[in-house]
Amino acid sequence: MYSNVNLYIDGQWREARDGRSLPVLDPSSGEVLGQVAHAGIADLDEALAAAERGFKTWRATSAFDRYKIMRKAAVLMRERADNIARLMTQEQGKPLAESKAETLAAADIIDWLAEEGRRSYGRIVPARADGVEQRVVMEPVGPVAAFTPWNFPINQVVRKLSSALAAGCSIIVKAPEETPASPAELIRAFADAGVPAGVIGLVYGVPAEISNYLIPHPIIRKVTFTGSTPVGKQLASLAGQHMKRATMELGGHAPAIVFADADIENAARLLVASKFRNAGQVCVSPTRFLIQREVFETFLQRFIELAGLIKVGNGLEDGVGMGPLAIDRRVPAVAALVDDARNAGATVHTGGKAIEGPGYFYPPTVISGLTRKMRIMNEEPFGPVALIIPFDTLEEVLEEANRLPFGLASYAFTSSSKTAQALSNGIEAGMLSINHLGIGLPELPFGGVKDSGYGSEGGTEAIEAYLNTKLVTHLG
Repeated sequence: MYSNVNLYIDGQWREARDGRSLPVLDPSSGEVLGQVAHAGIADLDEALAAAERGFKTWRATSAFDRYKIMRKAAVLMRERADNIARLMTQEQGKPLAESKAETLAAADIIDWLAEEGRRSYGRIVPARADGVEQRVVMEPVGPVAAFTPWNFPINQVVRKLSSALAAGCSIIVKAPEETPASPAELIRAFADAGVPAGVIGLVYGVPAEISNYLIPHPIIRKVTFTGSTPVGKQLASLAGQHMKRATMELGGHAPAIVFADADIENAARLLVASKFRNAGQVCVSPTRFLIQREVFETFLQRFIELAGLIKVGNGLEDGVGMGPLAIDRRVPAVAALVDDARNAGATVHTGGKAIEGPGYFYPPTVISGLTRKMRIMNEEPFGPVALIIPFDTLEEVLEEANRLPFGLASYAFTSSSKTAQALSNGIEAGMLSINHLGIGLPELPFGGVKDSGYGSEGGTEAIEAYLNTKLVTHLG
């Protein structure tokens, strides 16, 4: 059963002080599932005061004890995965198998970062004079404000939350109002594992109101955001005005390059699975499929065939491979981009029109005959739309891959080690996966360059963003 979702402040689950709430909708039907508490300024002030107290407690907790509590939270996530996955599918729409995979992956992320938190080493620097000791010490940056989106309600929170806790920081999470129950269950696992009151806060409300209040507040020392590039630039600017450290994981428009010497069947199968996962609502989703001309028609036809096999429907139903878009405004947004391309001469091979009836359904869509003037070739569709484009030479495809201001994820398929090396050197992106889908594992860096943001939310780099470097030099 889907229950109303409350705030979590100073170790207590409660409603907003002024009693306000927002409806949570089922994207497969448009019907109201429940209510989520709407935080006001009084709630934010309480969360900030609790985070300040919680930071003092948590930073004084040994790295080993923090590790033990975090590992217990991971165990609880695995034990509760079935129930949490069902909540996620109800509120977000993705198929139940994807929701459970996201929940279990969160446990792996917690485990990895808990372990890494025990290894935030400093160092001794050899001195120039006798009797001088020079120590480099890593210290937690302080209370963190985290802002997360609705496309991966748990995954986007757990990376920020686990990094902050592993480093010794407290954190206030502004989770998505559209999909509030599943991130609340993530927070509950940490609370039940024994994280002290005040170390974690969870609030919901109007995003602009909360960010404009939390980011400039003197208690907050670090800002982390996942979302669109325009909003990310605004929040990064606000953080910069107040000298707050920031990690920004923003939009993309990922190229997927397939060379003629690649295993075409394998590339088509992997890329269809990646493109239509979570209905294409993935920041690292492949979008521009750049196919060498010799195999263009072969790849295109196989891609269309495989896309046509995907069953679209309620994510709770058996056999469904793709659910609805998560929120109602995404359907007209995707449709407008597809219609613009169609009207400008592109060929829509399959899909291309919203599915009639209740819910926010848009089918897997494959388009060719594209030009750079079309909006969809320049704006991230963030939906189940694949753009199939031919190319002839390596130089040509590198130019197209790097043409846009985004630089998050990229993909390539080739049997040539020389080509792979050229791509490694030439692609302007934070992540490049060649001949497989290898992005997003806890132990690997996760982040972009250019307008796709800066900082990493994976690997050893994830914790570094939550640590300050202090030099202590001592004579005597």
